[in-house]
Amino acid sequence: MNAARWPREQPDSGRLLHVSPRSGRLDDVRLAELPRMLRPGDLLVLNDAATLPAALPGRTEAGAPIELRLVSREEEGTWTAILFGAGDWRTRTEDRPPPPPVSPGERLVFGGLGARVVAVLPPSPRLLRVTFEAHGAALWAALYRAGRPVQYAHVERPLALWHIQTAYAARPWAVETPSAGLPLTWALLLDLKRRGVRLASLTHAAGLSSTGDAALDAALPRPERFDVPATTVEAIHATRASGGRVVAVGTTVVRALEGRTAQAGGRLEPGEGVTDLLLGPGFVPRVVDGLLSGMHEPGTSHFTLLQAFAPPELLRAASVLAEARGYLGHEFGDSCLILER
Repeated sequence: MNAARWPREQPDSGRLLHVSPRSGRLDDVRLAELPRMLRPGDLLVLNDAATLPAALPGRTEAGAPIELRLVSREEEGTWTAILFGAGDWRTRTEDRPPPPPVSPGERLVFGGLGARVVAVLPPSPRLLRVTFEAHGAALWAALYRAGRPVQYAHVERPLALWHIQTAYAARPWAVETPSAGLPLTWALLLDLKRRGVRLASLTHAAGLSSTGDAALDAALPRPERFDVPATTVEAIHATRASGGRVVAVGTTVVRALEGRTAQAGGRLEPGEGVTDLLLGPGFVPRVVDGLLSGMHEPGTSHFTLLQAFAPPELLRAASVLAEARGYLGHEFGDSCLILER
């Protein structure tokens, strides 16, 4: 499946492959038809995390060029991050040269922003814990000056920060965009509401999707922060009580809802925390009935995640159909709705 190389001028103009897990039916439609795929009383849950400029080009104390990609915020000023060698997004992550070795206490510089290596973490010497020298508002301002969006070689030119924000982005928690929501314009969301589909949101810190390091990639996704508000929990309980369906926009929403449910002993409760929940074959969702996602090919980690909602043979058939019909993959590509009709 070819990758979408640039954001669409009209994000909601893309394709939508509707996969019905029990009947095995596949419907090739337009994303604009999403409102008729859902029913009055269904609930669409969005991840409202805004996306940070999480790629920081810089240098070591010895002057070697590096790039640091933020992974997750641990506490004020301290982050886990992944170190890259010389180069930038134009080179595929797996082809990037390894970074120079760094040790705890070493200083890294990103423009006018300095950081200290606190620890080198398993499973790779590229995974670091760093503490920035700026704090509070000064740190956020410095990150937005020094950083740029995380992007990959399939994109044809540099992305601006606004290219990777959903229409409803709020708190800057994500280091890569929660891309399943990128096609959802306000016009489409309002059409859903007019048809009786309700909307709710949570915040989940979407992490990196690829590092180019086999050991690190095998450990993705890493534990991620979430915040599930009481209003969303109330909407979910009311939807299920009335016979409606809960549809997650992206696997980050699934991780937040199902991870919080597991932590609360089997019943969804509001709260903030960190989840290490892994989706895939054999996982049975307790909260989420369906998923709106991007297009993912067999063999990718995201394809494995989708198997929590549909059998692999049906997902492979969907991928074959999508490729034959010219669907585009990756973050700016077309969409897939896994939900029984």
